Amino acid sequence: MTTARRGPARHERPVIDEAALVAARAADRVLDAARDAGVIRWAAYFEPLPDRLRDDDVADLRRTAMRIRAAYGPKDSVRDALPAAATEPLLDAVDKLLKELARREVQG
Repeated sequence: MTTARRGPARHERPVIDEAALVAARAADRVLDAARDAGVIRWAAYFEPLPDRLRDDDVADLRRTAMRIRAAYGPKDSVRDALPAAATEPLLDAVDKLLKELARREVQG
């Protein structure tokens, strides 16, 4: 069974694809840090996200990026459980991805 794509292929948007892949590598590091620290809750939260960043269609990347962004809440944050060396690069990468996605929307 194949799924219908709802927009351009990732390779047709190389800037977005690269931003998503950078974010995926940063999410891998957060996931590894959570596992190493034994923080099961955040490990479970982040477990599907690196692969989604690698595999999602362009149309689905915003939802995945916003799920990651939600982990940085004011009252409950991944920052409270894991070192900044792991969490901050992911936040930067996801913000760059969201910026590229917004740029794509404006350009049409």
